[in-house]
Amino acid sequence: MSIEFPIWSVGRRKNSRARVRLIKGTGHFVINDRTLENFFGGHAEAKWAAMRPFEVAKNASQFDVYVDVSGGGVSGQSEAIAHGLARAFSQLDNGIRVSMRKQGLLTRDSRMVERKKPGRPKARKRFQFSKR
Repeated sequence: MSIEFPIWSVGRRKNSRARVRLIKGTGHFVINDRTLENFFGGHAEAKWAAMRPFEVAKNASQFDVYVDVSGGGVSGQSEAIAHGLARAFSQLDNGIRVSMRKQGLLTRDSRMVERKKPGRPKARKRFQFSKR
């Protein structure tokens, strides 16, 4: 089975969307026209979360990755990137797909922010009850 490059995929988490493009190359990782270290800055955990699919696939130096990510915050964006990368790698090989599934990287985390309800200050918080 021959793979057509580039491989496109989309990853989502909370309100973040990451469009991932995978190309055969030398291991460049570009997010919104910035490097991985420049994009996440001092957020080491976010960097680790975004790179998890490379640890599972064990082929980081064979591909160039270009990501356009928008929406949400740092943690949502890093996990959206990981989801998109996992979906891209799963198109390469079925063995990679099985290992990504075991690590939980292909599952879309559907948890979103709960909406604010009328008559309350926040989604679940209530105003202080006054008996008298």
